[in-house]
Order: sequence, then structure tokens, then C-alpha cells
Amino acid sequence: MKNKVVKRMTAAVLTAVMASVTFTGCTFGFASDPDDPNEKEEVIPIDTSVDTFQYDSTLEGTKITLLNSKAEIQNALGEMAAAFEEKSGVHIEVMPVTDGDSPYTKVVSMYNSGTPPTMAILDTTDVIALAEEKALDLSEEAWTAEAEEYLTKVNDKVYSFPLCIEGRGIIYNQAVIEEKLGREFDPTQITTMDDFVGLLDELVEAGMERPVSMAKEDWSLGAHQLQYIYETYDGTSPGAQKVIEDIKSGSLDLHSYERLDQFLNMFDVLKKYNVAKGDPLGADYDEMAIDLVDGKTAFWFNGNWAWPNLEESGAEKEDAYGFLPYFMNNDKEDFVNCKIQASPSKQIMLDSKVADEKQQKAAKEFLNWMVYSEIGQQMIVKTASLIPPFANNPYEPADPLSRDLYEKAHEGKTFNASAIVPNDHWAVLGASMQKYLADRSDREELTEDISDYWSEQK
Repeated sequence: MKNKVVKRMTAAVLTAVMASVTFTGCTFGFASDPDDPNEKEEVIPIDTSVDTFQYDSTLEGTKITLLNSKAEIQNALGEMAAAFEEKSGVHIEVMPVTDGDSPYTKVVSMYNSGTPPTMAILDTTDVIALAEEKALDLSEEAWTAEAEEYLTKVNDKVYSFPLCIEGRGIIYNQAVIEEKLGREFDPTQITTMDDFVGLLDELVEAGMERPVSMAKEDWSLGAHQLQYIYETYDGTSPGAQKVIEDIKSGSLDLHSYERLDQFLNMFDVLKKYNVAKGDPLGADYDEMAIDLVDGKTAFWFNGNWAWPNLEESGAEKEDAYGFLPYFMNNDKEDFVNCKIQASPSKQIMLDSKVADEKQQKAAKEFLNWMVYSEIGQQMIVKTASLIPPFANNPYEPADPLSRDLYEKAHEGKTFNASAIVPNDHWAVLGASMQKYLADRSDREELTEDISDYWSEQK
């Protein structure tokens, strides 16, 4: 049995206080098994020797709250809150959104009871829905200049703090590809759909019968894949929204919409080389991670949140995993063939209704601390295992998927486009995509399903 490693990042100044705290520290991570005799603990300390951040002494003793909807960083946020309190004197109570509650429903209920959190970590759609009525305007905050490409605006105002970037594309296992082909693999040389298909054919010829893993889950098909038809209109969130509004109004006929046709061309490629082609709806998500690590497949459409699955399957942080774009045509100049989708997946909204001026200042200081303090910069990356959207943060994520995404973001090889869709989008259209994946419908039927769905949203 491979020894498991539980990562725990602690600030040196907090060792005595936080010695008992253990966390997974990974996006969509796994809890450790306390009874596993093979479990090892890896402690990577936070360097606290330098701290040039200017704390506002008038805020000492202030108590604020943070509602957390990103369960996998609950313990990490506790460590960050403790580190911030040690320096600032501001106490932050980190409150989890419990299983079964939606973040939106939870925060609305707290407002209805008159006890909203000072800060709330929410999905972008939730922020947009609540911003103008409940949120503090953060447009003039200095950190906005460090994350210009990742700001969410409502009527040209910034009401939220982009906590982290998550991205998705075609995950590759470089070692597996090189072993099969007997040569070095340079992912930058794969720039078109034809290039990708050629690589797949090479792998098949080399003995890898079906080199691709395709998740059957509705959230993967209906959100992460299908939403490319909106996001790739021009690679921006306003462009994605324009497509949606045009489909709703009937001014855009999906039968003649080029991006839908291109998307399905790529989807058909993934279907053809799918390792579970014989029974695509019987595919097991965890098995896909194992297949990619063990070399049964070479590619898996997914996001950087999949790293814990790969690590549990035996992948190491030193291994060469990364992302290829979701190729949609053979135009090397088309951004969709040279960039991967990456956007802020969680935002922090500050309360403007109940929190007093001192509490609002303390919350703002915590946000600034994550961006500008040497300790905060380290902890958001090392402790919480997040990819920060702030250009001034010098720390790289530890795992190869997040590291590859981080590098691409800093090299301008990502596009930030988030489609704002109804809550049932991935369930309803994910089911339609499942039918298409299983060859129980054709392009015409799928196109009609998408059109019908949006016509009902008017």
C-alpha cells in the first residue's frame, strides 16, 4: 500500500496554537484516515520572518465572521484566521456551510434572520444575485489592480474579492505518452484538433487502445463541457452572456451557431477514443484517475480540482501532468486552441447592511492581508492550496495541475469567461449530454434540447 501523505501548513509563530490542526489543503481533497498506520504527516512551514504589512491598531479586538462554502479549505481558513489574529488582533470566526445547504440559501437565511456574516465565500452567480442589495462596493480597493483579468463587475462596480482561480481542459500524463511513443512529448506542439487526433492515433497504434477518459457525470458534461459553447464566443463573460441572451430571445439559431458545431466535433473525438466507449454511462470517476496514473489512458477532461484524485491514485507532485486546450477547430490563431478556460471559482462578498464601519474595515484588512502580506501570500497558496488571481503573489502551487494553470495564467494562456446559467442547467442539459454520449440521441436532438431549455428561461 502506498503511504498516504496528509499536508499541514503551519505558521511558525502559531505552532503551539495550531499543532493539532490537520487538513487536506486541496481543492476537492480527501480526508485523511486517522486509523491508517501507513499515514505520514508532511509539515511545510510558513516563513514568518518577514512581515512588512501595516496593521491598523485601531481594529484590535474587532470580531468578524466568515461564511465558508468551500468545505475543503475549512481548516486552512481557520489557520489563516488564527495567523491574521496573531498579527492584527482581529478575531475571525470561520463558519462552514453545512452539507445539504446551498451557499446562496444559507446566506439569504442569515440576512433574513438579521445576522449575516461579515464576509461570505460564494459562487460568482450568488454574488451577482446579491451584490447590489447586500454587498459592500470594493471598486476602490488597491488589490483590484492586481487581479484586473479576474474581477467580477455588476454595473461596472466590484462587489467581490476573487479568492482563487480554477481551470479545466484536457489533462495529460506526459510520462505515459513518452513511454508509449518512445520519444519526448512537447504539449506546446499540439495546437489544433487535427494535431490532437494525430497524437491519439499514434497512441492507439502504439498499443493504447483508447487513450481518453470521459466522465459521465452531469456536472462534467452539462457545466464543464457544454458551457464551452457560451464561453468560447469571444472568451469573455460578457460574450458568454450575450450568447445566452441571444439563444433565449431566439435571435441566435443554434443550428447555425458555429461554436456549437465545433464543440460537438471535439466532443465526438473524445467519445471515439473514450476508454469507456462500450458503456460510457457506466464509467467510474475514481477509476479514471487510476487509469490516467497507471497509463491505461493518457488524457482526462477535467479541472485542476482533480489533483487529489490523481494523488490518491499514486501520482506524485514531481510528475509531469498538465493541460491541453479543449481544441475546437484547426485555426492556430483561434484563442480556444491556445488557451484554457480559467476563472475565479469562489468570491468573497462583504456585508454592507449589518456590519458596522469597524467590522467592514477589519474585513477589508483581511482581504488586503491575503494579497499584500508575506504571510498571507504564502498561506493562500501553501496552506489553502489555492491558485491566487493576484499578479503580485510570487508563490507557485505545489501540485502539477495547479502549477501548470498558474503558469499559463501568468503567461496569458488562459481565458476568463464564466457563463451565468440557472441552477438546473447542468442537471437538465447534463442529462441531454449523457444521452448524446451514449449514442441515444443525435446532434439535432441535442441542439433542440438546448434550444428548448433556454426558450423556457424567458
